[in-house]
Amino acid sequence: MSAGSTEPQSYDPEARGLRLVPVLLMLTMVSGLIDAVSYLGLGHVFTANMTGNVVVLGFAAAGAPGFSVPHTLTSLVSFLVGAVAGGRIARRLGGGTRRTWARVTLAVEAAFVGVSAVVAFAAPGATGTTYTLISLTAIAMGLRNATVRKLGVPDLTTTVLTMTLTGLASDSPAGDGSGKRSPRRTGAVLAMLAGALLGAWLVLHHGLGIPLLIAAVVSGVLAVAASGRE
Repeated sequence: MSAGSTEPQSYDPEARGLRLVPVLLMLTMVSGLIDAVSYLGLGHVFTANMTGNVVVLGFAAAGAPGFSVPHTLTSLVSFLVGAVAGGRIARRLGGGTRRTWARVTLAVEAAFVGVSAVVAFAAPGATGTTYTLISLTAIAMGLRNATVRKLGVPDLTTTVLTMTLTGLASDSPAGDGSGKRSPRRTGAVLAMLAGALLGAWLVLHHGLGIPLLIAAVVSGVLAVAASGRE
């Protein structure tokens, strides 16, 4: 090969699409939407944030007004079912490209949340609608969380911010750290806040269907756009 020629670049199957960091930030916003729907519209239960849900279960078991043991248990069990499915998908697709793996998982999440939006629009007051919406959204979140955990992108769990906030403070210059990941951590906090704010406003003024539809559309767009690169 002549001195002026260049080596052909190898094909990177992960390169096409939106990088995982902005994808996971958008999914964090979706989590805020989902928990706004579940907590404000489905009887004070979380379907994305299981840390809060375990606490809520304790409140409900103690007889605190406004909380339901059956609702909370439905969410927890459904989330675990979704996480089991996410683990199985990871074992089947984890040996291939992260891009394919992430896209399949997000497409399934979008489908579950999309069905929940249809139910919310079609049967808002029907018997069983609350349990159906809790189950569908919690399964979707369990599936996603299992995938995000195995993808292992630092500081972006998409549903829990306790360690993100801890890292933001302890690794900051005030905590004698470099603050290297502060933009990512700050972005996660703001994304969750934005999703919760938007979701709460929509639930209070327009019901459950619209925020669920937005969550499904965002997840679906990300399923098409995600790459496997951070």
